[in-house]
Amino acid sequence: MSAVEKTDVLVVGSGFGGSIAAYHLAAGGAKVTVLERGPWLEGKDFDHDYLLGKSYTRVFDFVAGDGMSVLGGNCVGGGSVVYFAALPRAPRYVFEKQGSIGRRIWPAAITRDSLDPWYDRVSEVLPVSQQDWNDISYAGGLWAAACHHSGHTANPVPVGIDTAKCTNCNWMMAGCRFDAKRSMLLNYLPAALAHGTEIRPLHEVQKITRTDDGGYRVHYNNIDEVDYRVATGNGVIEAKIVILAAGSAATPVILQRSEDTLGKMPHGVGRYFSGNGERLNTAIINEDRVAEVLGLRRPNGAVYEANQIGKGPVVACWDNVDGDKPEYSRFSMEQLYFPPGLGTILAQVPGKTSATWFGKEKKEMLKKWKSWLTIFLMTEDDNEGVFGPPPPTGNSYRISQQMLGTGPLKYDPTPNTLRGWAEADAAAKEILEKDGLATLAPWTNDLVGAYTVHPLSSCRIGDDPATSALDDRHELRGHPGIFVTDGSAVPSALTVNPALTIAALAERAIPGIIEAARDRGVDVTYGAPLPTAAATRPATGSAA
Repeated sequence: MSAVEKTDVLVVGSGFGGSIAAYHLAAGGAKVTVLERGPWLEGKDFDHDYLLGKSYTRVFDFVAGDGMSVLGGNCVGGGSVVYFAALPRAPRYVFEKQGSIGRRIWPAAITRDSLDPWYDRVSEVLPVSQQDWNDISYAGGLWAAACHHSGHTANPVPVGIDTAKCTNCNWMMAGCRFDAKRSMLLNYLPAALAHGTEIRPLHEVQKITRTDDGGYRVHYNNIDEVDYRVATGNGVIEAKIVILAAGSAATPVILQRSEDTLGKMPHGVGRYFSGNGERLNTAIINEDRVAEVLGLRRPNGAVYEANQIGKGPVVACWDNVDGDKPEYSRFSMEQLYFPPGLGTILAQVPGKTSATWFGKEKKEMLKKWKSWLTIFLMTEDDNEGVFGPPPPTGNSYRISQQMLGTGPLKYDPTPNTLRGWAEADAAAKEILEKDGLATLAPWTNDLVGAYTVHPLSSCRIGDDPATSALDDRHELRGHPGIFVTDGSAVPSALTVNPALTIAALAERAIPGIIEAARDRGVDVTYGAPLPTAAATRPATGSAA
């Protein structure tokens, strides 16, 4: 019998939560191994097309549940590679949210003031920059002008983008081939590698079991690099500390599958899922009215016709990000470029009472795609998502060799959630349809249910064991030495893009994780300097 592999700290997933944990534990002297389900790509590998087998299908994980579909990252760097690089801080009211349980959801130890120093740390590493109006794309400028015309404010969004490298190609959601988007591939991960971290791509964790000495065994399958449905092998690694950061649609599934061997999971594992209250609306811009009412022109003489030019979200309306408003009436509205595919299928013909997948009117709408403007709404939901029994392997039943699967998530929106969606939809409609600037309609939920690119809360932190899976140190209740640092730990919808909050919470969790590691015999310290751009180079498919 061959010897079992051993490491001090085993990190599952390499997005914001996994990368930050890997760096600090390795920099503190621990032996760290990272298992990542997806491939290891770098800038030159990110393709500008949507063909099967290209980076677009390789780096995404789209899982359709019952009433909710989740789009997440599937690559080294995780969600940081496929995010839109918008990095606002959560509003102050978020930390006081009560939701359907009627009492504060977030741990008492965490407020906006207490989290700000951790926001600062992440903002320094990435770094986060505040765009000004010179950085704004045509789409963002049109959205800002429409907001102003209707009496609303609009602001450039803080981002993790090197504007000197950005070409405004608008492919950033599928990874950035110019290294302009500040993903974990450019900071925490290369710094973790420099301190000896081993990163293993195409390793999908299946379950966790216990060792006789109180540690853990992490069981994984090796995944074929072309067909993710195929396992090419398997293995086990023993660790004293396990940090789960596989994403909000995978972390709870791993824990559910581990219950037979680890023992009973906290009630909050796989419950209280939030889709960050997200909605998408597509506006068909009336080019003539925009010229007449707003007086806009592009240098080439066109009025707009620039849907595909730019970078992610650049301008937001935060008028309803207001703590004086009641819960479920608070939301943000961002201009957003969503690439073809779901963006064309789910976008609906304005003015219709039923879904329009095809037909003459949809065809005419598609002809005007350059004049589309997509508005991304982030509202407050009721944390009503629940994960059912896990599939035999992975986090979904894979349909195609890459990207597509069906999963055990059930989401039935409550009247509170539906009301929040309706108020946000109405606000976007009021802005864009004023004086005939555009016609607008929400994406349909009929095909894949609701949808989110920012899944949260499926193993959330909290003070109440009855409604949270983790304590405020991110340790799994009843299972010392297992921590969760990804979006599933975030207790509630944020009404803004969550990446910076996920990262700040991960930074905040590190001192407690290191203390637990020391208690379990790992020779590790806290206090290594933060990674800096000058000290790192892009993380590539080799640790050498």
